[in-house]
Amino acid sequence: MDLNILNEIEHKPSQQWSSFSRTEFKSVISKCSNSSAPGPDKLSWHHLKIIIKNDDCLTNIINIADSYINLGYWLNYFKNSSTIVISKPNKMSYVQPKAFRPIILLNILGKLIEKVITERLQFTVVHNNFIYPSQLGSLKFKSTSDASIALTYIVQSG
Repeated sequence: MDLNILNEIEHKPSQQWSSFSRTEFKSVISKCSNSSAPGPDKLSWHHLKIIIKNDDCLTNIINIADSYINLGYWLNYFKNSSTIVISKPNKMSYVQPKAFRPIILLNILGKLIEKVITERLQFTVVHNNFIYPSQLGSLKFKSTSDASIALTYIVQSG
């Protein structure tokens, strides 16, 4: 594999990771469904939405998230998970393993922090043009309209 392609990448200056904001946490949690199953901590998004309405609680959660970034360490508590197995609907037989779907449930606070980090990273990556222009899957600001425009361009230029 030829790694010379890496030399063609434009050098970007490194950036300092800034502390998380209340807005980031509130924005992320507002998109979370209250009906999702709770993890090993038995908390749901509904519970966490109530908790972060308290300013002191939100400040503590932000401090925890900032500490993880600054220390570069993720507690085992947030790595613990529960797995439940549910049957897929409309299967003729439930004797085969593929007729079931495992669902992995994580602690809710860890999921929230991961979601905030993901939002921040995705924004930074898109904002700084670190993604190849035809990369569309699972990215914000890259809708099916963007995919169809890219496909139309490829077809017309081909």
